[in-house]
Amino acid sequence: MTSWQMTRLVAGSFILLSLALAIPGSPIFVSQWWLAFTAFVGANLLQSALTKWCLMELIMRKLGFKTEN
Repeated sequence: MTSWQMTRLVAGSFILLSLALAIPGSPIFVSQWWLAFTAFVGANLLQSALTKWCLMELIMRKLGFKTEN
């Protein structure tokens, strides 16, 4: 798995988990404030698309994930 694939996997997982924690009908509901985390991840995805720089991808590379297929 490449660093960009792992970054998107982590971002998608964070979004789905934070939605599950924020929606009142969810069995693992905690607080609607988890939607702030969802917005944070979304803002970071938008920022990385516009600037072509992503901290999570840099971390994945340092953890040893390759950059290309």
